[in-house]
Amino acid sequence: MWNGGMVIRNIIEEMFMNLKIAPFHASSVMVRYGKLDEDHEMVPTGFRDLSQPLKLPGCISFQGKDLPSPVQERSSEAYKIVLLACQKLRLLDGIVVNSFVDLERDVITALLESDHDYPRVCHVGPILRTRSTNVSGSNSECLTWLGNQPRNSVLYVSFGSGGTLSQDQLDELALGLEMSGHKFLWVVRAPSGLANSAYLSAQKEDPLDYLPKGFIDRTKGQGFVVPSWAPQIEVLSHESTGGFLTHCGWNSTLEAIVYGKPMIVWPLFAEQGMNAVMITEQFKVGVRPRGDENKNGIVEREEVAKVVKIVMESDEGRELRRRTEVLKDAAAEALSEDGSSTKALSNLAQEWSNLSGI
Repeated sequence: MWNGGMVIRNIIEEMFMNLKIAPFHASSVMVRYGKLDEDHEMVPTGFRDLSQPLKLPGCISFQGKDLPSPVQERSSEAYKIVLLACQKLRLLDGIVVNSFVDLERDVITALLESDHDYPRVCHVGPILRTRSTNVSGSNSECLTWLGNQPRNSVLYVSFGSGGTLSQDQLDELALGLEMSGHKFLWVVRAPSGLANSAYLSAQKEDPLDYLPKGFIDRTKGQGFVVPSWAPQIEVLSHESTGGFLTHCGWNSTLEAIVYGKPMIVWPLFAEQGMNAVMITEQFKVGVRPRGDENKNGIVEREEVAKVVKIVMESDEGRELRRRTEVLKDAAAEALSEDGSSTKALSNLAQEWSNLSGI
């Protein structure tokens, strides 16, 4: 790529490293959000009350409950803020998205061919960090443990930078991992009633104090528990890691695909519900555990053990792994010298340089 384009590429990559960038399907619902809101009969109190699944251009259908959390309640301030932001999206010349053609081809095609006044959407991904930061001391111990495990034998469990579970759900997840009999590397945070509480305040407690009594001793050798943070890039790229239980943040989703790890999807907030639907039903590289609606959606230990076994040992899990490998290769191709994302970024850089005189 020519020098001015390289400068702009570096700027875009830095932006993506420091922002939570939504995928094409989330961008699609955002640009349609304002018009959907105008139909008061369709969303009388919020998108959670959609009488029919929402069909987006080029996407599978989404239930109202899977749409981003701020749009669930029409009377909330968050709803109004998001609505205003989405209405302004139509004033943009374009949207740069951290995704790639072979991952969301149908959505991209539908947006390009649509008669609606959508902004142009430019795919430049997957753009990811190549290594984690602050890998030292206790954080590196998990990598040492991982290096002593057989190939594809370990399930990595992490809910991202801010995700937390309730105490009841933490207990069930722990006991389900133990029950599965499979090896696991688990990033544990102290429980909370808010799914994103780790974003809101520092975690001062020792998360290990909240695990079921005797869990650490019983799973010694089977699992490795890391308080609060682990070097995710190094874990996902490791040959011993065979699967990823994830909150479905878009960065984590792309990392799983780039490193070829099938997923157990466990969305908590934001657009993660939409991502979970895409991962399981459109990309078909993950499975989703069922929560007990009679127990506030708690995923019980038997269900946890079931989905772990599906991903780690079943024929279905092997097919998930095969499909993930196909997308892994497609991601690498998109970023190659003649790849779709490289060309898209080069064209974008040329346009910007023409405007700025670089």
